[in-house]
Amino acid sequence: MDLGIKGRRAIVCASSKGLGRACAMALANEGVHVTLTARGAEALKKTADEIRKANPGVTVTEIVGDITTPAGREAVLKACPDPDILINNAGGPPPGDFRNWTRDDWIKAIDANMLTPIELIKATVDGMMARKFGRIVNITSAAVKAPIEMLGLSNGARAGLTGFVAGLSRKTVINNVTINGLLPGPFDTDRLRGHRARSEAEKRGITFDAVDGGARQAQSGRPLRRSRGVRPRLRFPVRRQGRLHHRAKHPARWRRVPGYAVKAVWYERTGRRRRF
Repeated sequence: MDLGIKGRRAIVCASSKGLGRACAMALANEGVHVTLTARGAEALKKTADEIRKANPGVTVTEIVGDITTPAGREAVLKACPDPDILINNAGGPPPGDFRNWTRDDWIKAIDANMLTPIELIKATVDGMMARKFGRIVNITSAAVKAPIEMLGLSNGARAGLTGFVAGLSRKTVINNVTINGLLPGPFDTDRLRGHRARSEAEKRGITFDAVDGGARQAQSGRPLRRSRGVRPRLRFPVRRQGRLHHRAKHPARWRRVPGYAVKAVWYERTGRRRRF
């Protein structure tokens, strides 16, 4: 599928591993010239080489640095001063008990997960609006909508970013510049494995390396299986005066209904049977 972004320029933060790497590779596959940034030089070079090999016609620029610092942002913007696409991404603060968090912990979390994306948006959004094209995506966390107690630092900082963007995006969209938030749940990344391993090590009273090494050995060569969880409950529009109302305009008129009711409405509308 052609997304119509071939030849565009993109900055992808924290793109050596995990979700940032996946975004960079997906953009490159669509013909977007990408500027990658991360703190780890070795992992960043490996990702950049993979993208170049898979997409020879795409320009890949790698900038080693910390995007949460002024110097790191300056280096990235110097390499790509007029991006059409900006992917804001950064590792979240560690979990814990709010009673143990100091003011410095809060400032560090807000600086990395709220103020850094805002600074990058501030540096790029006016150029996007002038060119009448821009796509900004902030990768945050599902904990923004479903807060988790031990992720309070992440919940607070990223919820603040979401609130700021919600207001700004209403002004930029008239110039074809959209700002959206991506709220992913848990992914099998190095960061998530690290948090789980540390938690398990504390519970069992052993070293982090022992837990992490054992988990990697157990998972090596074994494909991931699709979970067999409960099927999501469907939402279907309630019929009003013979019309089906749009969910975005009338969210209150959507409600959860059992599967047989969905099938009945489908058959009534189309005259065809369908397996759900």
